Amino acid sequence: MTTGIWPWIAAALTLAIYSFLYKDNPFYKVAEYIFVGLSAGYWASYMWWNYAKPNLFNPLFWPEAGASPNYWNIIPLFLGVLMFTQLFRQTSWMVRFPLTFVLGVALGLQIIAAIEGDIIPQLGGTFAPFLKSNFVALSVWEAIGSIVILAGVITSLTYFYFSFEHRGAFGTSAKIGIYFLMISFGASFGYTVMARISLLIGRLHFLLADWLHVIK
Repeated sequence: MTTGIWPWIAAALTLAIYSFLYKDNPFYKVAEYIFVGLSAGYWASYMWWNYAKPNLFNPLFWPEAGASPNYWNIIPLFLGVLMFTQLFRQTSWMVRFPLTFVLGVALGLQIIAAIEGDIIPQLGGTFAPFLKSNFVALSVWEAIGSIVILAGVITSLTYFYFSFEHRGAFGTSAKIGIYFLMISFGASFGYTVMARISLLIGRLHFLLADWLHVIK
């Protein structure tokens, strides 16, 4: 990508994308369409060769030598075909069946993933330091940090508990939870900004080093 015409194409597309900072223009639209089209083509190819073909079509139509076709794959194949019925007005209502199945399965998997990946680790990370065997081994700053995290978790959950009116001590806890939430949101936003700045630095380095050869 550092020789020939490819750096010029990449630089032209990069400048076309950043031209949106001035205003919406045809150059930006062309680059946007190219990016969306390439992304769609890439993911379509990726899903076909890594998921659909080896898991759905091969066991059904091209099983391994000595193996019988897996006719159970007809069910997901039929549901997949129904997804395309929304392209036609007369049959668009049929897309409800595969969408209902996909949403139900995805919801069930997400609940399990949220519990095992977020809730249980959060509980463990919050309360594990207060076990006697762990707490005595903490330094002063580690103990203070654990107490702050515990206070943040409890007060943040208090803010989202609406069965009681937020008054008195309960209301004070909820207000403290708001500050913890704002700090968390600010840190997340700052991380997002830094990630975008890193992308910008990467593109500027490409333009100045790989394209114009101004820097090394």
